[in-house]
Amino acid sequence: MSRLLLLNGPNINLLGMREKDVYGEFTLQSIEDELTKLVKTAGGELDCFQSNHEGELIDSLHRANELSYDGIIFNPAAYTHTSIALRDAIAAISVPVIEVHISNVHKRENFRHQSMLAAVCYGQIVGLGRKGYRLAAQAFLD
Repeated sequence: MSRLLLLNGPNINLLGMREKDVYGEFTLQSIEDELTKLVKTAGGELDCFQSNHEGELIDSLHRANELSYDGIIFNPAAYTHTSIALRDAIAAISVPVIEVHISNVHKRENFRHQSMLAAVCYGQIVGLGRKGYRLAAQAFLD
């Protein structure tokens, strides 16, 4: 049985309301519901957490290590491009992390092209919308 953590960073709680041309009309709740069903169907368990606060995300990564998760699906949002602290937290834990972004960050502003986290993540999925979350979950389930 796989135990996964879905972790989402700042402003992801506003999906469906913000920049619909970039992020679409789906909500965070719809992503959580879809992934919960997918993981449960495969005999696994999914926990979900979203925060707009960097320290809470770091604490979640630390707890994930203590709770022996099999994988973390993480959309760090804007912290991707700025947070050495999140990078260090990912590097410090033994749980593999797949970084997910709804939009193709490489087609956006130049400052979004650099991920501070990618080098310490198991993988990275960008630009596939909500499907990126499913692909990350499936990678861990396989």
